[in-house]
Amino acid sequence: LNSTLRTARPLRVLVVSFGSLEGAQLWLEQTGCTFDMLLDPQRKIYRSFGLGSSYAKVMKFDKKNYIHAALMRLLFQMGGDFLLDEAGKVLLSHPSKTPMDRLTVKDILQAVAAAGRSASSA
Repeated sequence: LNSTLRTARPLRVLVVSFGSLEGAQLWLEQTGCTFDMLLDPQRKIYRSFGLGSSYAKVMKFDKKNYIHAALMRLLFQMGGDFLLDEAGKVLLSHPSKTPMDRLTVKDILQAVAAAGRSASSA
């Protein structure tokens, strides 16, 4: 995933998390993610993209038995996938409807390619 996104065209992938620094570092280590991460503990970025919380949607998540009790209060935040250009214009917006509702790498790459075509024709 990392190499596919990085070679698609010049872009910067940024992971946004509302958790603690320690939790973010642990997640980066466990997943092997090499993208830059921005911590947003007040969830201002989440709100600016219209991302809310949902107890009902998250409790349908099929791996809930593996979640530590201390993390339950953070679990209800919904995520999404967004693509912004250098000026901050939103080129792709996909707020997740469930925890598993995420775009595929193919979908994201298509949006990156479309953004590149739009920029070159402008």
